[in-house]
Amino acid sequence: MFGNIYGLDLGTYEIKVYDKKKNSIWKEKNAIAIANEKTIFSVGDDAYAMYEKAPQNIEIQFPMKEGVISHFYNMQYLLQNLLKKEQRFVRGSKYVIAVPTDVTEVEKRAFYDLVVHSNAKAKEVRIVERGIADAIGFGLDVKNLPGVMVVNLGAETTEITVLSYGGVVLNKLLKIGSSTFDQAIKAAVRSNYEFLIGHLSAEELRKEYGVSEEYTNDDFKVAGRNLITRIPEQKHIAKEVVQEAMKEPLQTCLHEIHMLLERTPPEVQRMIQKNGIYFSGGMANMKGLKSQVESELKISVHIAEQSELCAVTGLKNIIESKELMKMTYSMLDENYRWMR
Repeated sequence: MFGNIYGLDLGTYEIKVYDKKKNSIWKEKNAIAIANEKTIFSVGDDAYAMYEKAPQNIEIQFPMKEGVISHFYNMQYLLQNLLKKEQRFVRGSKYVIAVPTDVTEVEKRAFYDLVVHSNAKAKEVRIVERGIADAIGFGLDVKNLPGVMVVNLGAETTEITVLSYGGVVLNKLLKIGSSTFDQAIKAAVRSNYEFLIGHLSAEELRKEYGVSEEYTNDDFKVAGRNLITRIPEQKHIAKEVVQEAMKEPLQTCLHEIHMLLERTPPEVQRMIQKNGIYFSGGMANMKGLKSQVESELKISVHIAEQSELCAVTGLKNIIESKELMKMTYSMLDENYRWMR
């Protein structure tokens, strides 16, 4: 008998975990603080709290990059420490991990190795495509629906998945996420105001103004540094500057969604046109996004209430259902399709 079952959704900036024994979902920042290039100073929320504020000898790293694990041992150390907090960590447990579909077999294998080759001593590790987990998190009967499109808007990636009767028909992983929008905002603010802002200030502007003209707050200011006087100050940034900066990455995402929809088999496409597109991920609730997508693509849009928790909610539902658990795979299975 294994100790527990965990569902893991590993994002670039945040880890979401479902703990079956406690029947709870918790999340923590996917960050690690390293002092003097070798000593781990802190992890999780504590490390992220130092982001853009830490002294020069402390570097804040994010072990995930563009949807995959980029610093394996740091990621392993981080996950082990987070699971140990508040006695969350149980040896000999079973893990179900949501992974992107459109990445290499080696990158998928890293998710498996992350848990298997650690102090967790996992009894079993199973994986499921994140698009399937997202659809189940929406409460959709994915095994019986002939057509579903799910778009996960994450921190560094946008994953577009077309499903039919529980299987992936088409999938595309774009290297565009909230950080792409934030970088565009930083560049626009620097160009228009000779004003340097950090990632956190750009994120504030993105969340405050969104992509729609109807949202505004003329009193909203962010902290930064005047590049002429070299003095830190607060400045009001016009919503037009922010929204103009976000147009290009948004249009790229919408174009790719349209192109994937065009490639979708007619019967599957017809069902998607009828039921709409489902948006999940941390950026799905951005102001004005729903109306903008519906206006551009001429299709209805559904956004998860807690969009950032949609995939891990799907993992929870999978873990609690023997039928849905059949949609997961073990990488040790000789019929494992990604390793053929």
